[in-house]
Amino acid sequence: MISRRSFLQRSAGAAAASCLPASALALNAPTDSADDPIRYVDPRIGTGGHGHCFPGAAVPFGACQLSPDTFDDGWDWCSGYHISDTSIMGFSHTHLSGTGCGDLLDFLVMPGTGPAKIVPGTRENPDTGYRSRFDHADETMVPGYYSVLLKDTGIHAELTATERCGLHRYTFPESKQAWIVLDLQHCYGGVKNVNSAELSRPAPDTLAGGRITSAWGGNRHVYFTLQVSKTPDRIVFYQDDQECAAPITQTTGNNLKCVLHFTTHAQELISVRTGISSVSAENAAKNLAAEIPNWDFDAVRNNAHELWRKQIGKIHVTTANLAHKKIFYTGLYHMSLGPCLFDDVDGRYRGMDAEIHQLPTGHHNYTTFSCWDTYRAAHPAYTLFEPERVPDFANTLIRMAQQSTAGMPVWPLQGTETGTMTGYHSAAIISEAIHKGFPGIDTESAYKCMMERAMVDDYRGLNYYRKMHYIPADLEDESVSKTFEYCYDDWAIAHVAKLLGHADVAAMLRERSTNYRNYFDPSTQFMRPKLADGSFTSPFNPIDLGHTTKYRDYTESNAWQTTFATQHDPAGLIALFGGRQPFLKKLDLLFTVPSTLPANAPPDIAGLVGQYAHGNEPSHHIAYLYVYAGAPYKTQARVRSLMETMYRPLPDGIEGNEDVGQMSAWYILSALGFYSVDPVSGNYILGSPLFENAKVDLGNGHTLTIEVQRKDPAHAFIQSFAIDGKPQQRAWFNHSEIANGATLSFVMGPDPNLHFATSESSVPPSLTL
Repeated sequence: MISRRSFLQRSAGAAAASCLPASALALNAPTDSADDPIRYVDPRIGTGGHGHCFPGAAVPFGACQLSPDTFDDGWDWCSGYHISDTSIMGFSHTHLSGTGCGDLLDFLVMPGTGPAKIVPGTRENPDTGYRSRFDHADETMVPGYYSVLLKDTGIHAELTATERCGLHRYTFPESKQAWIVLDLQHCYGGVKNVNSAELSRPAPDTLAGGRITSAWGGNRHVYFTLQVSKTPDRIVFYQDDQECAAPITQTTGNNLKCVLHFTTHAQELISVRTGISSVSAENAAKNLAAEIPNWDFDAVRNNAHELWRKQIGKIHVTTANLAHKKIFYTGLYHMSLGPCLFDDVDGRYRGMDAEIHQLPTGHHNYTTFSCWDTYRAAHPAYTLFEPERVPDFANTLIRMAQQSTAGMPVWPLQGTETGTMTGYHSAAIISEAIHKGFPGIDTESAYKCMMERAMVDDYRGLNYYRKMHYIPADLEDESVSKTFEYCYDDWAIAHVAKLLGHADVAAMLRERSTNYRNYFDPSTQFMRPKLADGSFTSPFNPIDLGHTTKYRDYTESNAWQTTFATQHDPAGLIALFGGRQPFLKKLDLLFTVPSTLPANAPPDIAGLVGQYAHGNEPSHHIAYLYVYAGAPYKTQARVRSLMETMYRPLPDGIEGNEDVGQMSAWYILSALGFYSVDPVSGNYILGSPLFENAKVDLGNGHTLTIEVQRKDPAHAFIQSFAIDGKPQQRAWFNHSEIANGATLSFVMGPDPNLHFATSESSVPPSLTL
């Protein structure tokens, strides 16, 4: 199994500092009204620290994400960009947002003047290649548009995008030696990850080709067609950094480049438009013809901006706190960068079997599903404000399971299965959508694929899980975490089984989803690894990640975090502790014990409060568990503190990786006042609403309105709660209660209401189908 930890060991990079300079406004920029939420999006957030976000141009959920690359290796350059850098390699068309592993960076383009260069040079000495120095003060980053001044050549670079295409506009100085380089060797991890490439010149102003790479995703296919607005004086092809003898119109290899040479006058504009495809260069050309049929850069930019204005405008919040607005709306922006579209305008796409498939009319295919992260909050949030995409997300994952020899998707990336992280939480994403009643999902096929994994596949310890009801730590790596993950996937599948009338299967899976209980050690009150003979591993230290140097027992976590990892059965967990009070005492300790970690702890375990790690997903639901133990005021206090301390409107303002929207989704849901502890159930647990008012567009004319009454924004404690004017004595609600529109009303105060939602009858359901 590839974990983000093992990937990090292969491509370790140093952490870097960050800063937040002002940027100049670009000419011809779209104008927004004073109350338009898009004004608060700052793509710089997450481009420093370990956020791993890119700053470039894209449209919501678009396949083409055109952005500057400052380096192509190392952990903090998984997106290709880090704000600590002072030079740019060039501009590539595909990127990952917030991931803990790197890949993509396809089809780098870089303009220059003077003698042409075909190698990038180094960050330490940019003059040795086509790199250029830049200042962050000369960057403009807004949704759908990026620009920067390349200081070494005086070229002004501008980028914008459509769903499957990117458009560059370069303003050149006067030069008899102007050029644009296209580098097919450039990718994350370098030339060793390029299996093969092809490059041709089908027309005087056009280049086409593609490549197969194996960085994170193995044997990934990607193709392009690129046109320039001015016919070059000449084009020179390079193979293995040696000039190909002219005349040549096509070549193959694993290190291909070409240089387009021009003569330019002062302030001359040369544009580059590029279509991308997983199918073929010809399909990339179809995408280009459909989406960017002319050279009107401002029209494409304005269209991208309008798409983002509508996307960000799906949620309106009222608050005087500018920092909260920036964090919230930038989070919504990051959530809307993935999953990414992965089909062409003719409906074709490359499947997980590497074959070309045809979609039914009106359907779409997606990729970049960080399932282990995003099933927790991002996908539950999509069921609120992205309802039209939810069926396509689910059906995409179902098709992947049918096509892939790897079975149920784990971390699929552009037609490949990376296998990264534990569990197979595509099951949770699909089951949640089915349970919430989204139409058009192939439920029967989903159930068949899920049951194949749950009941048959010999997959990462599942055989032990089925037979022994736990996974032995001396036989399987990350055994405790894997068991917890399989428990939740069983729980997810049980919902689909029940819906389809398989009551006996649903009951069996429900019972099996309690296997996690077999790890509880009453003497220590921790979830401890067990050996094949049934004994606990020893010695035991709850901060350790594993009991030996050979195996880790927990996935990017330790016993402190994993002890509270159950999401569907908090009542069962509380019972293991002997009731509410011992459970609450232990949960309090999680947040107050020293934040000491062992030397081998991965940097993913970040944002520590005691042993709670907000920078990593297994902790995300834990602050909401107080509600299940009749102490909702403790959730309210803790969640408010996490919102205020774990997020800042700065480049390094995200604790840990952004993780394709999950870190942002936690903030967005929590700021609205609730969170999805158990996503498949459809239940949302109340926290502490951050804003005075919020309106969420649920689609189909429905609106979720959140009203908050309080005398001071600092008042974090719920005094009373109502749904559509009806007072509630519970600190939770179900998706079905708001799906067709509703008003949630909160009255907040400075002190806890110790009588609100404390009775046994008012706690959220656990283990209830």
